[in-house]
Amino acid sequence: MVFTSHIFIFYFLPFVLLAYYLLPRGWRNLFLTLVSYIFYGWWKPWFVFLMMLSTVVDYACGRTISARGASRNRRLGALLTSILANLGLLAFFKYYMFTVDNLNRLLLLFGSDALPILQTTLPIGISFYTFQSMSYTIDLYRGEALPVRSFSDLSCFVALFPQLIAGPIIRYNTIADQLDVRDHTWEKFSSGVGIFILGFTKKIMLANPMGHVADAVFAAESPPVLDAWFGVIAYAFQIYFDFSGYSDMAIGLGRLLGFRFPKNFASPYRAESITDFWRRWHISLSSFLRDYLYIPLGGNKVGTSRTYMNLMIVMLLGGLWHGANWVFVTWGAYHGVLLSFERWRGKKTVYSWLPRWGRVGITFVLVLFSWVLFRSPTFTHAYHYLGAMLGATPVEKASFLLAAQIYTPANLTLMALCAFFAFHPAEADDWVSSLSLARAITLVVVFVLAIMQMFTQAFNPFLYFQF
Repeated sequence: MVFTSHIFIFYFLPFVLLAYYLLPRGWRNLFLTLVSYIFYGWWKPWFVFLMMLSTVVDYACGRTISARGASRNRRLGALLTSILANLGLLAFFKYYMFTVDNLNRLLLLFGSDALPILQTTLPIGISFYTFQSMSYTIDLYRGEALPVRSFSDLSCFVALFPQLIAGPIIRYNTIADQLDVRDHTWEKFSSGVGIFILGFTKKIMLANPMGHVADAVFAAESPPVLDAWFGVIAYAFQIYFDFSGYSDMAIGLGRLLGFRFPKNFASPYRAESITDFWRRWHISLSSFLRDYLYIPLGGNKVGTSRTYMNLMIVMLLGGLWHGANWVFVTWGAYHGVLLSFERWRGKKTVYSWLPRWGRVGITFVLVLFSWVLFRSPTFTHAYHYLGAMLGATPVEKASFLLAAQIYTPANLTLMALCAFFAFHPAEADDWVSSLSLARAITLVVVFVLAIMQMFTQAFNPFLYFQF
């Protein structure tokens, strides 16, 4: 089930909210777990059993870790069991075919027979909920959180439908107290409605139309230089408003249920460096990798060369986390090199002397080059597209019919709106922090318009569902 569907908007969400507030407080976490399983299993019900398995393993390991008098070796063994179980599930369903395919390439290269490949289906959101579930045992082991009161509390944390499929990645220690006691106020509920509407509007009215432009240009065989730039900018806006829109909707839904989730974006295209960009983009993943991988590796306290190595490891694994594809790994390496270079210069860029608009502009261009890798299915496609951006497409091969498709008044207007909102410092949470009557009316109007447009669009899931 997706947030941008009539089933969710008109049936699932009203039922959940009505039943949730009618139930006694002691039953609400169990109820949220059950409806979250329905939400997650809407497409393929068997996916729910994988999530339940992960939850059961982490609950059992958590009891061992938090048991009074448990030895250090026993606690460590329980932690490793949890980590290996979660990463094992993720590795099998997400990386098994990728690994065997690359192994077969090596075997064929040396004249050996290829291994048979078992076809697997990637469960939606497995990269998100395995990280969340694993954070429970890690936080317990570190002494940064107390054990859950009951299994239903942990299952509620892992399965909570607002952020289940595409984040933000919620770490246990940030929500542990709210699983026990959370307040339900009109201020929290109304701001949740506002944030949800803004996220919904981002997805329907900005991300999806920009996606059509990006798809057309990236599918073109030989786009002219201006079209290539227009296409990658459209994709930059698509992925930003798609992903930040989902995060806004998740945060808004969480507030409707009494939860406060951390923000996942902070105007990333206003970043003045790649280091600044990663402080603003997908904040929950960046902080997760920093606290659970970069710092345990030694962070920046183990010498200069090891610091650079740690940065590269984190970004390579961050790229691989996004997908079992060497293009994603290269995307991670690209950002790792830029981050290492900036750290080598004392977290300064070579263009730090420019005025702010210049620093933001160059950083945005560097990010655009990375989005070409992120969007391209193969290295060959990325190579040709980057070549088109640099003017390498011969005039006689350029597809000039593409211009008539992408430079329509509607697309140009939406592109201008995307640029305005992407480079504006205010995020959704800032906009609804004080809801006046005028803002409330504006929200109602844009929500109605977005609902009307939703019915004109084909099924279009969020981009991060595939991760």
